[in-house]
Amino acid sequence: MEFLGTLVIILITTSLFGHLASRVGIPAVIGQLFVGIILGPALLNWVHANDFIHIFSEIGVIILMFIAGLESDLTLLKKYLRPSIIVALLGVLIPMVLIYPVGIVFGLTQFESLFLSVIFAATSVSISVAVMKELNLLDSKSGSTVLGAAVVDDVLAVVLLSIMVSLIGTKAGTDTQIPLALTFLEQLIYFAAIYFVMRFIAPLLARLGTKLLNPVGPTIMALILCFGMAYIADLIGLSAVIGAFFAGIAIAQTHVAHEVDQSIEPIGYAIFIPVFFVSIGLNMSLAGIEHDLLLIIVLTIVATLTKLLGAGSGAKWAGFSSNEAYLVGAGMVSRGEMALIIAQIGYQSKLISDDYYSAIITAIILTTLLAPLLLKHAARHINY
Repeated sequence: MEFLGTLVIILITTSLFGHLASRVGIPAVIGQLFVGIILGPALLNWVHANDFIHIFSEIGVIILMFIAGLESDLTLLKKYLRPSIIVALLGVLIPMVLIYPVGIVFGLTQFESLFLSVIFAATSVSISVAVMKELNLLDSKSGSTVLGAAVVDDVLAVVLLSIMVSLIGTKAGTDTQIPLALTFLEQLIYFAAIYFVMRFIAPLLARLGTKLLNPVGPTIMALILCFGMAYIADLIGLSAVIGAFFAGIAIAQTHVAHEVDQSIEPIGYAIFIPVFFVSIGLNMSLAGIEHDLLLIIVLTIVATLTKLLGAGSGAKWAGFSSNEAYLVGAGMVSRGEMALIIAQIGYQSKLISDDYYSAIITAIILTTLLAPLLLKHAARHINY
């Protein structure tokens, strides 16, 4: 039962650090991310990224994005679809173009540099979701654009990763390689099926939930839809959080939306979501950091600025004000679990050498730590 002790330590420390972060005027998520760095291999080495942490963090990020979908305005998401696509495209293109030469300068091969640019082209919007929720910006113009862009960004990341892996004729962790065209077709069918889920499946499950002789019947049905859509999304190569997000949007259109939100939020924010934030910090190691310090600093700065300017210029191009574009750019900066997963796949597929792996992971985590601060700063200039 060692995992219970670990959970107690995580809940105590995330509550304390989250509170302290809020007291000094920075997003609570920063405090929770720092807990992972402090408790993990980087400093105290009390908590390790084991199966328990992995499972709880996966559930945490799925619930977080389900809540984001529940609290999103579908009308706004539709309205800002075009800006979302522009933001995602420029938010991927500019980091790829400018991070590639950074890799070349620091001695990575052309192929490693190309993969490095793919790693930092990815966005993990889950961190931004937590901050925007804290700042009541989730269903705003900029918030809806960031959420929409995150979906497009995820698809682009999957495409780029599939191309990179197919170039070396291997797929990390598996012996078989799924044809790229088949993957695209599966994802196309998945997105087409979302309309069917919203129109028929979600309302049906909501009605079934209210008829169950169980006070939390609607919540159970909502979680079945959430985890089911997340599982299928993962099965076809998308991120599970995309499935959870659309499940949240689907439930939001039903009469049980408020009840489900009130039931799921306490579960998520009390147990699973703190573990997810801690899990990101656990990936950081300070061993040999002095040798890669310059690479880490340059990567962190370039990764932050390219996403900020790329996504921000996309929003500006789509007609947003400078302050709104800054907020959108800041919302897309976080790399989080998406970049960590891509980096790990690259490492397992021998696309990234041992010499640079730790430095890349550290830069991803530092960029993720900077993102909430930028978002908080950008939010000060917005009046919705």
